[in-house]
Amino acid sequence: MTARLMLAAAAILALPLLAPAARQTVTPILAASNADGARTESSLDDQTELAVTVYNQDLALVRDVRNIRLSKGTVDLNFQDIAATVNAATVHFRSLSEPGKVHVLEQNYEYDLLEPDKLLRKYVGRDVTLVRRVTENGTTREEAVKAHLLSYNAAPVWQIGGEIVTGLQADHIRFPELPGNLFARPTLIWTLQNDGTTRHRVEASYLATKLAWNADYVLTVGRDDRTGDIDGWVTLTNGSGTSFRNASLQLVAGELNRVRQQLGKVREEFRLNDSAVPAAARMAEEPFSDYHLYTLGRKTTINNNETKQVSMLNASAFPVKKRYVVDGQAFYYRNARHPGSPLKDPVQVFYQLKNEEKAGLGMPLPAGTVRVYQADTKGGVQFVGEDRIDHTPKDETLNLKIGTAFDVVAERKQTDFRRISDNVFEVEFAVTLRNHKAAPITVELNEPVGGTWRMLRASHEWTKSDAWAVQFQAPVAADGETTVSYRVRVTY
Repeated sequence: MTARLMLAAAAILALPLLAPAARQTVTPILAASNADGARTESSLDDQTELAVTVYNQDLALVRDVRNIRLSKGTVDLNFQDIAATVNAATVHFRSLSEPGKVHVLEQNYEYDLLEPDKLLRKYVGRDVTLVRRVTENGTTREEAVKAHLLSYNAAPVWQIGGEIVTGLQADHIRFPELPGNLFARPTLIWTLQNDGTTRHRVEASYLATKLAWNADYVLTVGRDDRTGDIDGWVTLTNGSGTSFRNASLQLVAGELNRVRQQLGKVREEFRLNDSAVPAAARMAEEPFSDYHLYTLGRKTTINNNETKQVSMLNASAFPVKKRYVVDGQAFYYRNARHPGSPLKDPVQVFYQLKNEEKAGLGMPLPAGTVRVYQADTKGGVQFVGEDRIDHTPKDETLNLKIGTAFDVVAERKQTDFRRISDNVFEVEFAVTLRNHKAAPITVELNEPVGGTWRMLRASHEWTKSDAWAVQFQAPVAADGETTVSYRVRVTY
């Protein structure tokens, strides 16, 4: 009995060895047939058309069209190779060839997939064969023993002969057959009533999660800071549990608030456009409801657990403007730590461009990250910063913050404060701008002003940019200095 106990052992450690063999034999017994004995299995080999629309909210609509044979009368259809993350409540099935002759009586989504651990648990109360390899005198042989699996909670409990055995190991476990309620891959099962022919072109559409996309852009700015080139990429991730091969790909950009209604419209658009999409160099864009729909002009394959990038747009030699911006803050009064010393403001650096057709752009841009590169003196390019943009319609202006200027300094002092009456005050500021660059620049200075105010005097031209702000455009010479001063009377 000792040999049998040693033999019966490592059910747990042996489990990973089960996967390859199990997957080879699972298909013939995927599901029990119905009372009439009719059952049809459909895999990717039957697929004739596949369309995937991905939303930028971890959601996708899948439309899968296949040519299959269906027996007449009541028949079970095992529709394999669907996304493991399918929302079963959103599944829609119909026959495209004879829609009035095929009716769905019942639908099931089977996601109890064939795995070594699940296979062993399905054999509670049944017999298996525990096998170990024994080496004696340089020869390896296998010893096998029949064992009855009494339970499998934290670990297997076996009955071998007249004894109860736990904690033992075996090199592998042999199972006499596969249970019918384990599936090699996610499967939708329909019980259908077929009153038509035996050949059908059928469509299944459903929503699935763990499919997402985002936009990434690369902006390359010329050495003179006046022109730029941009490339837009769609980064698509697929963690749905299945691959989508040779699929028509569409992307929807926008924030969906009424998801069900909009997805219904997408499904109808799919049905109205069954033709193949002609090849194109970039993604085609069109308005769709209150969103924007991007269509890849060729078919593509999206493998499971894959990150794919697809070119979306490109434009060259469009105008770019470099901006140096200083934004004042409402809390400026004095330097509390070092009285009499100025306060330093960061000088922010932006690249500004307009998304307009005459500049070679004009496509509504989905939200994403813009990474900015610039040519160096050696003819190469260097990374200079990045910023995130929101969904941007055509003819809108983009301001991309790339960082803080190294060679431009802004220092601020409040040079005067006077109380004129109980609720009237006069304040005066001086902002000194120093440019250590070899070229002249213009600094945009935005100053907050509270209450009801009136500008008394200013060293530079100014604009009332809103009710509580004033803006100066201050030129600063190469390796030079400019001081912007102004005095306002404020009534609270």
